[in-house]
Amino acid sequence: MVIRLLRPASCFVLVGSFAIGGVVPVTHAQAPQDVELQIGIIQRFGDKGAKDKLTLQALPGDQLTIKIPANEGKVQTLTTNTLTLEIALQPLPKPRVEEKVIFSTHRSFETAEEQALEWRKRGIEVEIAQPDRWQVWAKRSVYKTPTVRRMLLQNLQAQGIQTAQIETQTLQEVPRATFVVGGLKYTRDRLEISSGKGIIQVDRDKDDAPNRTFAGSLKLQPNAYGTYSLVNLVNLETYLRGVVPYEIGTGAPKAAMEAQAILARTYVLRNLRRFGIDNYQLCATTQCQVYFGLNGVTTATDQAIATTRGLVLTYKNELVDALYSSTSGGVTAPFHEVWRGTERPYLVGKVDSVNGLWNLMERPLADENNLREFLKLTKGFNESEESGYFRWKVEASLEKVTQDLQKYLKSIRHPLAGFKTIKDMQVVERSRVGRVMKMAVQTDLGFVVLEKDDVLLAFESPNSMLFYFDPILEKPRKLKGYTFVGGGLGHAVGLSQFGSYHLGKQGYGYDRILSFYFPGTQIQPLNASIAFYREPTKP
Repeated sequence: MVIRLLRPASCFVLVGSFAIGGVVPVTHAQAPQDVELQIGIIQRFGDKGAKDKLTLQALPGDQLTIKIPANEGKVQTLTTNTLTLEIALQPLPKPRVEEKVIFSTHRSFETAEEQALEWRKRGIEVEIAQPDRWQVWAKRSVYKTPTVRRMLLQNLQAQGIQTAQIETQTLQEVPRATFVVGGLKYTRDRLEISSGKGIIQVDRDKDDAPNRTFAGSLKLQPNAYGTYSLVNLVNLETYLRGVVPYEIGTGAPKAAMEAQAILARTYVLRNLRRFGIDNYQLCATTQCQVYFGLNGVTTATDQAIATTRGLVLTYKNELVDALYSSTSGGVTAPFHEVWRGTERPYLVGKVDSVNGLWNLMERPLADENNLREFLKLTKGFNESEESGYFRWKVEASLEKVTQDLQKYLKSIRHPLAGFKTIKDMQVVERSRVGRVMKMAVQTDLGFVVLEKDDVLLAFESPNSMLFYFDPILEKPRKLKGYTFVGGGLGHAVGLSQFGSYHLGKQGYGYDRILSFYFPGTQIQPLNASIAFYREPTKP
């Protein structure tokens, strides 16, 4: 599958074919930088039942226009200043059984997508979902009946695959979205909401955050989890106004803001396929990019977006995987050492310093003694201790690490999920840049092997995969817990945001910052020849 912009006589059209999660929506725009996006700003409205409440409001002097699909293709139109959406639990005439086949659960979309591709190579149709953690499901439109689902599971078990499971729930009632306009109460599953000024304020009662203001229009629609998603339809450059201030910060150097704007633009266009299962494109959290609307815009961040308008980062005329994280811990990581998937030549592991601080060829961090020495260093990196997570140390009790691992193993239906005690933990394999690639945990029932980012899914204590640990012992050598010592926050693939701060202060322009973290790439104006995403080819 290849997604790219095609240019007919007078407009750009984003063309997509079937992605793992469903059809990539077709987007029309008059210019490439005006591509309309569909962002799930509230992914699961109704997940708290009747306690959930959502208020949408027009600006003073403006009105909301609400369009409700009616019978025979007709549309009912209402107007109001404020729309309050609530959840009513509607009893079903008789209990309804819903079930799905879950193949795997993951910490990241990247790993889930790679696993989905592996299932497809076996001839099994799948879709990627995010009910909480990322999951790979058997495609519900293909495996429609209980008999077909059980035949699939039996076939997999005959091949020795035991991790797939059928999740079944019996529903007595379902959440329905309700609202009142003009004294009349409506219960509807789909709404289109716009305003005359193109600005809508959104407030969800259960959120601690203040009201957020979004440009464009909104849609309320059902999702794959029996609740609703509130989707913001917004053009690309306006969307970036709600991303850049929150991702890089309003006090960042100018060049760091500009580099962030280019990466955020590249990231969203490459990842339009993520939420095909829910009929939108991207979320608004750290699982995608943080997008909080127009509340945080500043002159400086708007200027960074305007300066780089339409610019994207490419490798061989394809948008790069424009990954970034808060803090690398002094050394970045290659894509394939963090997630399962094909290597990206431009996402390399390198010391996050321009000072020749450490030679990875001579002193690879795969050697734990080298790693321990490396993590003692605090000066000379692009990052510093100001990040808060550049260097960290966390003590975890044996009870804590045991509970973490039990919870994880139960979630993936691991055969050793019923273990009682952790006896020992060892790093079996570490990458050249020090990341934990494979970890073995000895329990009273046997060994559990964790690989790559599954380590962070299994244990809450490490802040990144760049760490070592030591046992905490009581006399006479009774295991009490573990001390985790490491560096960085997040995956450390691609750009370090705190590193870009330093480089910007040192006089680097956005082009040099991006060249440092994404070697071999090119900055280009968005155009019809650039592929947004190419699905890896089957071997």
